Amino acid sequence: MSIKEQIERFVPENEQEQADKQYFLKWIETFDDILTRENAFAHFSSSAFVVNHNRSKMLVVYHNIFDGWIYPGGHADGEEDLLAVAIREVEEETGQKVTVLNNQIFGIQANPTKGHIKRGKYISSHTHLDVIYLLEADDQTPLTYREDESKGVKWISLEEATDESIVDFARPVHKKLIKKLESMKK
Repeated sequence: MSIKEQIERFVPENEQEQADKQYFLKWIETFDDILTRENAFAHFSSSAFVVNHNRSKMLVVYHNIFDGWIYPGGHADGEEDLLAVAIREVEEETGQKVTVLNNQIFGIQANPTKGHIKRGKYISSHTHLDVIYLLEADDQTPLTYREDESKGVKWISLEEATDESIVDFARPVHKKLIKKLESMKK
């Protein structure tokens, strides 16, 4: 299924997701390179809301560019299977093997990315069209992280998911994802 079809089928949880769904579809209709970083204005990224087995914790990485804790994820880099991208990014960024809890898109978010230096090259401000999947990992498995991208990785309680140490734009996303997760338990 194409990314356009996946976004069209996605059922928004709130006003932000409804607006971002239309925003994503407009980018898809306007540009043919949104799966790659060649599109300097906006491009797809894929992230994971990774929870432990009893759904009491989530996995976060300290992102160097965003200078705070956030759910793991990364650029699509031409890959249309965004679930595969999310799984790969979690494994690369945290060392965790994951189980897919739902292969449908769990959330979407247009994330602003400020201009920054990466590998010696300046990258202008742009937007990540972020697709988020629900995954599970074992919170007893040792964590690892990539020093070139982050300063650490850890499990946090769901109550900590909106603390000041969390990247500012991620706090409402965490809150929304937790609410959606809790509604699944009912």
